[in-house]
Amino acid sequence: MTSERKSVPVGLVHLALAMGGFAIGTTEFATMSLLPYFAHDLRIDEPTAGHVISAYALGVVVGAPLIAVLSARVARRTLLVALMGLFALANGLSALAPEYHAMLAFRFISGLPHGAYFGIAALVAASLVPVERRTQAVGRVMLGLTVATILGVPMANWLGQAAGWRWGFAVVAFMATLTAVLVFLFAPRDRADAGASPLRELGALRSGQVWLTLAIGAIGFGGLFSVYTYLATTLMAVTGVSAHLVPVVLACFGVGMTFGNLVVPRFADRWQMASACACLVWTAIALALYTVAAAHFWSIALDVMAIGFGGALATVLQTRLMDVAGDAQGLAAALNHAAFNVANALGPWLGGMAIAAGYGWTSTGWVGAALAVGGLLVWGVSLATAGPSPVPSGAARAGHVVH
Repeated sequence: MTSERKSVPVGLVHLALAMGGFAIGTTEFATMSLLPYFAHDLRIDEPTAGHVISAYALGVVVGAPLIAVLSARVARRTLLVALMGLFALANGLSALAPEYHAMLAFRFISGLPHGAYFGIAALVAASLVPVERRTQAVGRVMLGLTVATILGVPMANWLGQAAGWRWGFAVVAFMATLTAVLVFLFAPRDRADAGASPLRELGALRSGQVWLTLAIGAIGFGGLFSVYTYLATTLMAVTGVSAHLVPVVLACFGVGMTFGNLVVPRFADRWQMASACACLVWTAIALALYTVAAAHFWSIALDVMAIGFGGALATVLQTRLMDVAGDAQGLAAALNHAAFNVANALGPWLGGMAIAAGYGWTSTGWVGAALAVGGLLVWGVSLATAGPSPVPSGAARAGHVVH
């Protein structure tokens, strides 16, 4: 793949790509906090409304590999614009959903572009910088998602309380449309790799290291979602805060994620697997402390910020996949986000089982810590079975262009 235009500053391209992450992050996390509002409006109970969140996650899991394989011969700039267009349309329809089943369908469609967008955006971002700064470039794209947890999610939660939950999805549709325009204007005009094909992309599935890397995220990241899904209820039922303070703690989570994506990638470009291990250990400790920290507002706010910091694991694993996927870059990159949405389903499910069994709202912290340790065990298997360190040339094979 080659680029025909080199005049646009790299930072501007990264900003355009990160805007898509902001839109995706806002709808992914805000839907959880808006659940009580659309449940009431659509005349369903909250457990049933939770299926709407699962539908989105299912869309990500289905869409990420499917789109990556079928679009193997599509230029990346064209694909990114098309994915954001679909995302904008589906979120706009979600804002207009007349009843529960329509909402389920629209959220499933909204999830389809998620993984493919992040995967391809990460590859484009990495291709514009020297190889030794790839993780930092991927981290800049992911900053869109983390900043969404600081600004977008609290904004959508506030909007849901003040003007109605439908406006939360309408704002996301607008941001996605803006992203499509920015990517069209600023992303490199590229050509699809002449040797690309669906079969070549499927080649990623033959690699044991690809599967192990995906499993680290699918299991290890589940703990974060186990706590986050029930955070609002825990704050009101255990910590005893009012609903108006919930967005403040949600913003603390976002601050932690943003700080993590600014700090961790600087180390991960040199010590990739060690950085992944450090994220998992950090997350396990922070999640274990959650059960105690939930008693007081300031302690839970700080602990939630620490849990968010461990979210930098996603960026580290994204670069790891570039190294172990060979020529099947698109599929491997997209599958990373499918894996994290498996975590998004696994964590809340196990956390909900603990709550239903009578262990209390804070039991999600212990569930989360166990999942982080599970991810660490998979990390150990990956490290033990890996051959010589892969040459970090995945971005180069995928069309590396240094401006």
